[in-house]
Amino acid sequence: MALHMLCKDPDSPNNGSPTLYYDDVADSYLLQGWKVDDTSRLASLAIPDHEDVVEFPKRLLRLFPPADSTPHSDASHGLPRIVQTRMNH
Repeated sequence: MALHMLCKDPDSPNNGSPTLYYDDVADSYLLQGWKVDDTSRLASLAIPDHEDVVEFPKRLLRLFPPADSTPHSDASHGLPRIVQTRMNH
């Protein structure tokens, strides 16, 4: 499995989380976010036992790369180019 960090929340007080990753083997995304503990909010969702819910701020959406983009690592910084571009805006 090769994970590529695509974006992380630059305004987060918690060390840059939430963070979005791309798994190039599974061709899917992983979202590290805040654990949802509010039972009233969780009760309004139909969550199967094999799934979970994480929360992330609305501001993170503007950093998400287009679904058809492919992450490319930049060896000079060790981060995908798309992260560097979007984090500088």
